[in-house]
Amino acid sequence: MPETILVVEDEPALQETLAYNLKKEGYTVETAGDGRAALESARRLKPDLLVLDIMLPELDGFEVARILRKEMITPILMLTARDDEIDRVVGLEMGADDYLTKPFSMRELMARVKAQLRRSRLLREELSKESAEAPHETLEFGNLIINLTRGEVTLDGQPLQLKPQEYQLLVFFAEHKGQMLSREFVLERVWGWDYIGDSRTVDVHVRWLRQKIEKDPANPQRIVTVRGGGYRFEG
Repeated sequence: MPETILVVEDEPALQETLAYNLKKEGYTVETAGDGRAALESARRLKPDLLVLDIMLPELDGFEVARILRKEMITPILMLTARDDEIDRVVGLEMGADDYLTKPFSMRELMARVKAQLRRSRLLREELSKESAEAPHETLEFGNLIINLTRGEVTLDGQPLQLKPQEYQLLVFFAEHKGQMLSREFVLERVWGWDYIGDSRTVDVHVRWLRQKIEKDPANPQRIVTVRGGGYRFEG
């Protein structure tokens, strides 16, 4: 069954071009032209990937990503018209998994689309495999429990809403407890060697994870920064 992609873009010509090229690759594609329509379509479709422009009528892409990230773990590829670091960082913090700056080539877009869908498939396969092979496997760090079977994380008994990359990052840290992990190593092992972004992606996701699992994110005790090196998970 072909994977479904929701394209949210308010420029008709670009929206049509994106939809046409994605359909040529065999994907099922639906489109939306503003933020509110994007929310309605995403909730109805539960797409495998969301290609989301930042500058939209009604609600901008940042707000759409923020809302949907609370409701689903669908990968989000955000499109930005400016090559400003702040846009990229805010996009990642709002829930985007990757970003692409306009103007871009269809070849690069397709590479990023395929990479996001591939990671999402691999995560589902890993969770399914873990469920079959280790029905009760968990990693426990005091009040923080990672259920590898169900792909769930709880803190003080309450479930945490983590997007795929956050979950994979936390599991990777947990499996290497006490080890110093460089940003480059984490990027390669969690995002994959073919990821086109840079190590700042790791910093953003670490900051986001800290907001969810640390008692005091400004003074982290679980994921500590190793000056000039990377990060170390203390549990």
